[in-house]
Amino acid sequence: MPVSTALRQLVLKIHSRCDLACDHCYIYEHGDSTWASLPKVMSEETAARVARRFSQYAVDQGLEEVLVILHGGEPLLVGPRRMRAICERLIEELSPVTSLDLRIHTNGVTLNRTFLRLFDELGVKVGISLDGDRAANDRHRRDRRGRSSYDRVLRAVELLSEPEFRHLYQGLLCTVDVANDPVAVHDALVALDPPRIDYLLPHATWDHPPGRPVTVSGREETPYADWLLAVFDRWDEQGQATPVRLFDSVLSTLRGGPSLTEALGLEPSDLAVVETDGSFEQADSLKTAFDGAAATGYDVHRHGFETLAAHPGVLARQTGIDGLAAECRSCPVVDSCGGGLYAHRYRSGHGFRNPSVYCADLKSLIQGVAERVTSWDTSPVVRSDDELAYEQSVLNRTVLAGLEPEGPVWEAFTALDASPAGAAGLDDVLRYPYVRGALLAAAAGRGAGAARLGATAVAAAVRSRTEVRVSWRGQGPRLHLPSLGTLTLGGMRGSRGGGAAVEGRIEVVVHGDGRTLDVRDEDAGVKKTVVLRQGEDAWRPLEVLHDGVLLDDADPHRDCFGVPDAGRLSEAEREAFSGLWKEARRLLESRVSGQTRRVVAVTPLRPGTGVHLCLHGEGALGVGIDTSPEELALEVFRATRQGWLRALRECTDLTLVGSPAGQLLDEADRSAAEAVFAWSPGDRDHARDNAGRALDAIESGHLTGSGREVAARLRAELAAGRCG
Repeated sequence: MPVSTALRQLVLKIHSRCDLACDHCYIYEHGDSTWASLPKVMSEETAARVARRFSQYAVDQGLEEVLVILHGGEPLLVGPRRMRAICERLIEELSPVTSLDLRIHTNGVTLNRTFLRLFDELGVKVGISLDGDRAANDRHRRDRRGRSSYDRVLRAVELLSEPEFRHLYQGLLCTVDVANDPVAVHDALVALDPPRIDYLLPHATWDHPPGRPVTVSGREETPYADWLLAVFDRWDEQGQATPVRLFDSVLSTLRGGPSLTEALGLEPSDLAVVETDGSFEQADSLKTAFDGAAATGYDVHRHGFETLAAHPGVLARQTGIDGLAAECRSCPVVDSCGGGLYAHRYRSGHGFRNPSVYCADLKSLIQGVAERVTSWDTSPVVRSDDELAYEQSVLNRTVLAGLEPEGPVWEAFTALDASPAGAAGLDDVLRYPYVRGALLAAAAGRGAGAARLGATAVAAAVRSRTEVRVSWRGQGPRLHLPSLGTLTLGGMRGSRGGGAAVEGRIEVVVHGDGRTLDVRDEDAGVKKTVVLRQGEDAWRPLEVLHDGVLLDDADPHRDCFGVPDAGRLSEAEREAFSGLWKEARRLLESRVSGQTRRVVAVTPLRPGTGVHLCLHGEGALGVGIDTSPEELALEVFRATRQGWLRALRECTDLTLVGSPAGQLLDEADRSAAEAVFAWSPGDRDHARDNAGRALDAIESGHLTGSGREVAARLRAELAAGRCG
């Protein structure tokens, strides 16, 4: 039985009709007609039931943050009064138990100051659909009388861009039409200064393939890849100044990072959908496949979110590479493509276990991006750990700067950077592996970025003993300071599930001793002073293992290993885990003393999961609590070497990006590590031979200068009879 991934994103359909008649709409124009039988508007009673169910699920799953997207149809059609009631109920139920990121996706036609003032009051961020310039947008996005929507949407975007509301502006979504000029579309969107652009392939299946221009070239045509690569070239020419989620995701996955969009990559889906009648659905993109494709048979009146999470259709979108067609599993770009959007794989009689109907386009797009961005030079990071640490810091700061944190949070980062100690403390925290994951999640638009970034600033101030004042809106019942520990906000406001949530703005002042914090709920006018020291009831520090490694069972972004973690450990479990780690390190040092890379944090995983490397950079491991010391010693050595290669790839290219040469280099390194721990000369020789064969199989033209350095180091280790 597959283990489900927790559902952290909720799409709430609050209105089932629309004031536009877009002919590419998957809800009204494709294979599913569910909308016709649904209530036009979600009742306040149903919204309240959804909020209560999701709140209880967040408590049961220990979710530190959740994302709720108000959707439709066109959600603004509910009107300001009902919009307020729905939002307030979501805030009332969810904010006391988790950090709530509340958004709305709209066509913008009826967006006005009344709505925006309401969204400003309640902290609702706004995304708008717009397909480019007037000609491109009006090709599909017209109202039911055939009139253009462009001027009305443009007024909404301009209103959202005003200083009063700019902080609510989430970005623009554009559906690709290859009949439009790609550069003109991109320039028109960039001219509106959005914080992010999402380019979406039009929904299609093998039964109803996407429209393609008629050609007579004789080669396999990839018009969608060609269109997107033209946009990529323009985007790159402009210095990649405006984040584009599709391109950022391809660039991330090509270098071993996570996917930033459901449409690509192997990340498990964590999405739930609730229709206006309270029925649970799978991702509503499935409506493009066939009538009832998204249905589950569950609803919030009779079932909880835990029931939805165990639905076979939901689990099917969480199986990663194992759930893909054979052609996909053997494809060289599978880590970036991930089989494409699940709905786009559908074929009658074969279900969803097929390549995407956009398969050729996705492969051409990913390979085209790879060829454009590969750096063939030799980077100093392959020769110096100091250079690697510096480049990692630069990378983290670049991601941080691109997030556009709200004013007080950004001011705190600026204050930290004003002194050498503060800047060093900030770099220390940004390098912490789970902070890196949080930055990437925020860059992808997932989770409550302000709360996590505020906590990061607080942690940096504590570590550097720098006096800093930082505030942000919305905070769950616990304030986790990455790399340090967790502060329970009890006594500030009553809440369920222990602790308290700050529904409005929270302000934290870190004093110069690095131990004393003043925490204030600005809306309630309640202040609490806490000293971060062992034995303080509200403070639970991370445990430090015998070699300085942190046992981190609390960070909200520690779920980066692809398998479930063990949750917060009891004292007895922590003591047992500490003993396991100590014995494994003793065994490791007896075999490869002085040749291991540093581990920063270890997160306990559920029994039977083994040892896994964090998805972000190097320095964090997940360890099944039933792992043997012997297995752990080997895996620490093997995984930390792989972490080093992953960190290198985030700063330089070792191979043609996305090439199978990267997997062969990994295989050679794994086999070289196994040779160190082989129990017999025969096993040792076998592992060394495997490493040599993997190196020999790499096409020389696919190794960059940096990659040749790594390959040469491995060959020298094998020739010398040692590894590490």
